[in-house]
Amino acid sequence: MNSVASEAVLIGLDWGTSSLRAFLIGAGGDVLDEISTSQGIMHVKGRDFDAAFHGLIQNWHSAAPLPVIASGMITSRNGWQETPYVSVPAGKDALAHALVPFTSSKGIPVHFVTGMTANHNGAPDVMRGEETQIIGAAAMGLGDGLYVLPGTHSKWLVVENGGIEDYKTYMTGELFGAIKNHTILGTFMEEGPFNKDGFVIGVKAGLSAGADLLHTLFHVRTMPLFDKITPEMTADYLSGMLIGAEIASGTAGGGDQPVTLVGRGDLTDRYEIALSIAGRESRRAPENICARGHFEIAKSAGLLS
Repeated sequence: MNSVASEAVLIGLDWGTSSLRAFLIGAGGDVLDEISTSQGIMHVKGRDFDAAFHGLIQNWHSAAPLPVIASGMITSRNGWQETPYVSVPAGKDALAHALVPFTSSKGIPVHFVTGMTANHNGAPDVMRGEETQIIGAAAMGLGDGLYVLPGTHSKWLVVENGGIEDYKTYMTGELFGAIKNHTILGTFMEEGPFNKDGFVIGVKAGLSAGADLLHTLFHVRTMPLFDKITPEMTADYLSGMLIGAEIASGTAGGGDQPVTLVGRGDLTDRYEIALSIAGRESRRAPENICARGHFEIAKSAGLLS
């Protein structure tokens, strides 16, 4: 084992739908090494998660066995080992207590972080993986408050005392794709670079739509029809409207504290712009909060020597 690996105390896996990240984690929760692949659960050949797992960690694990903790969609019904859900409110101790032990074909113990569930108006909400990121972010000093994880299914989480008090899922990204590609509203849209002007107009419309969102969405067709916006603006107008409506709901009753954005890239940039339009201060979570979450949960579970 090389000198970096010899300082490690834990291997953490963030195994999602489209990607897989593995972290070699040191005694202070810092990331010593990282491997990123496209082997998300929907891209593992023959669904042979066992082989993918061993191929990924073999160099780290060969000389001195390390405890392994895994979170994300790998614990879903479509993953390697389905695990139950912990109900909110819950923090690292509850997640540590609920770890699901598993042994690979080569005898390597793996500890799966279970998912988390909430209930609103009699209907369940679920997430897998985001809870580990939030535990890590809180431990890295971001503290309590409102967190958002932009994505196909965006998550808004309320964090109190370092744990997750409640959360909601918004199907914003998936709805955007469905409207753009499968409805008449997409007929005026032209591909092109990000159009901030169109996005800003859409955000303002979404923020003020309220109960009229289903009506306001039809403006995605009528605005370019009457030359209020250009075809190059229309897709970003729709994007802004949906994100604006999401932010109006996600921030309702959440005080005026900064919103912590968890994510990278263009989509997170859009949320930052939209939050500013909504008059909300935002900040970015640092990288590798998932690895820190793995560390905190493993430490609470007594997995670290």
